[in-house]
Amino acid sequence: MRIRLLLIFSLVAGTTAVSYIFTLYEVKAERTALMQEVAKRSELLAESLKVSVEPLVELGSKRDLRRLVQSFGSREELAGVAVYDRRGAVEASNSPGLMSQLRGVPASVDQAIARNQPSGAFLTIGHKQMHVYALPLPRGHHLDGVLAIFTNAGSIAAESASLWRATFVRILVEALLVVLITVFLVRWTMVGRIASMAQWMRHMRYSHASEMAPPPQGDMFQPLAQEATRLALSLMAARAAAEEEARLREAGESVWTAERLRIFVESKLADRHLLAVSNREPYIHERRGNETECIVPASGLVTALEPILRACDGTWIAYGGGDGDRETVDDHDRLRVPPASPQYTLRRVWLTKEEIEGYYYGFANEGLWPLCHIAHARPIFRAEDWTYYQDVNRKFAQAALEEMEGQDHPFVLVQDYHFAILPALIKREFPSSRVAIFWHIPWPNAEAFGICPWQRELLEGLLGADLVGFQIQSHCNNFLETVDRVLESRTDWERFAVNRRGHVTLVRPFPISVDMHEKTNTPPVSGAVYLERGALLRDLGVEATFLGVGVDRVDYTKGILERFRGIERFVEKYPSYRGKFTFVQIGAPSRTHIKRYHDLMADMESEADRINWRFQTAQWRPIVFLKRHHSHAEIERYYRAADLCLVTSLHDGMNLVAKEFIAARDDEQGVLILSRFTGAARELRDALIVNPYDTEQLASAIYFALEMEPQERTARMKRMRRAVSDHNIYRWAANLINELAELRLEKPEALRVP
Repeated sequence: MRIRLLLIFSLVAGTTAVSYIFTLYEVKAERTALMQEVAKRSELLAESLKVSVEPLVELGSKRDLRRLVQSFGSREELAGVAVYDRRGAVEASNSPGLMSQLRGVPASVDQAIARNQPSGAFLTIGHKQMHVYALPLPRGHHLDGVLAIFTNAGSIAAESASLWRATFVRILVEALLVVLITVFLVRWTMVGRIASMAQWMRHMRYSHASEMAPPPQGDMFQPLAQEATRLALSLMAARAAAEEEARLREAGESVWTAERLRIFVESKLADRHLLAVSNREPYIHERRGNETECIVPASGLVTALEPILRACDGTWIAYGGGDGDRETVDDHDRLRVPPASPQYTLRRVWLTKEEIEGYYYGFANEGLWPLCHIAHARPIFRAEDWTYYQDVNRKFAQAALEEMEGQDHPFVLVQDYHFAILPALIKREFPSSRVAIFWHIPWPNAEAFGICPWQRELLEGLLGADLVGFQIQSHCNNFLETVDRVLESRTDWERFAVNRRGHVTLVRPFPISVDMHEKTNTPPVSGAVYLERGALLRDLGVEATFLGVGVDRVDYTKGILERFRGIERFVEKYPSYRGKFTFVQIGAPSRTHIKRYHDLMADMESEADRINWRFQTAQWRPIVFLKRHHSHAEIERYYRAADLCLVTSLHDGMNLVAKEFIAARDDEQGVLILSRFTGAARELRDALIVNPYDTEQLASAIYFALEMEPQERTARMKRMRRAVSDHNIYRWAANLINELAELRLEKPEALRVP
């Protein structure tokens, strides 16, 4: 009510003020026009009288002059007529009363006598507004007298007063109309929608995520609706987290959630700053015409690190590769993220095209990647690539040191093989920092790693960290054996630590995982799997009963060609499944301008075409190869509809596709066929473990998966889902932070860096 009264008062006051200003201007213009009209009328009358008065003045006949002047009686507008001599004395007048009220000679008469020119002016005579017009009566070059016309100007004030009264009435009517129309419009356009918004938010307070209704629509309230939606989602997420925590406490379980990780990080880090360093950024800005769009790349790393950085308002340092990235940062290359609710800082590092080619595509992906994966692709090491690799690591180190300036004992989490020498660079300049690096890919045996010409420099860079993390224990063992063989150091096999020049580096396994609960928001619906499978196959133009799926970035380490040959052998060996089983391979193109990746894509297309040519019919083909990037939502449709998922990596640190497939199967169906050469095979013992090089074994595993009894499929999937749930991405992050926070920092000698 108070707001409405304030709105009405503001409207009335505003309307009155605006009307007053315009009326003031209108009255002033009207008054000026009336005064000009009076002056013009006086001038015309004087000119007409001059013809009769002037001869009498020249003759000096004052009696005739008085008789003539007195013949002009007083009128409504004409107040009087007078003739003055050249000294200003009245010679004749038709209004003695008016003359008696004058205090001396009117100024306009004096000016006419002095200048021998007509003169007019307004003045007040006896409380009346008058206009006096004085017209000289010359004789040659001499002045005989002045004819003065006194005109009543009181009508001007009356007209102005009348205009003000009319304006006041108009203002009152306008104000009332504006108030009524405004109140009507407010009630029609705002009050109803605000009530709808309030009702929607009230509904959100008591509903569950699965019952979330769309917010009220309308351009006027779109920003408010967006913010209200975010707030509602945040409240629902907080409530869901609290309910989940309560449920877990009641059940005595210890599943990690994003909220639990946030609280854990706050307690471990206290007021210390945390930095994450990775090649890939969590938010990319791309130009779309005249606008810039913010894109969140599909990455398990973002899922793991964001809760940590949000909890402590940390900083994420990454390469800014989006074509709109430079436009969105400040003068210090910083940006607050996430865009909808900023909670931590993204610091972007800029790289030249030559640096990207040498550091990323060259040394990291043509050198270290094949070296560590041992997938029968010869690593390529070039001296110029190594130079760029060092330069980029120094550039990231400088950015990290700038962000740590003034901090007390900051935490630094370095990610992956792109930054092998970065830990030592940071530790040398900031010894009190706690530095961890997580190596996401495998670590080969010492003999294989010895191929690298700069193995010593890489190891010394890694040992600058206080904690080095790998996916599985065997990778830790390989790393320690490599250090033991290459560097002069003390290796503590009981503690799994390396002491080099007084600096101790712990080496630990931290198996990375996925967010299990993010993928189980909707309960399974009976029969939905079959409906979804049918819809997917129809979209692909294939008729089939059984569906298999593979999801990979196109890479020679993923064993996709071996997978295709296994499917070929399965269709050949078990002909009853021809026309019934179709395998969909989702292959996201990657590093395509590197020749071996470009050739691999061509080989995969050729192999799929060859196999399809052997067996396909008009309505069916055994392999569907989808060679483009797919969103999480698109991929999850295939996960949930597939009878089996094939993961046939030739060498993989973990392979999150296997865990994503399990997380998606809340119907507790589906079979995972998993390569023994993945880190995931150590955890997911209920998958069908295969050797991807063994084509016969692959074919038999596909047949066994399709023929498996539903009860066994359910039992296997339940156990695997429990394993993924217990060891999810948040537990991985918590273990990493906990290990780094608990270790004791030594006082090392000066670290040597390349």
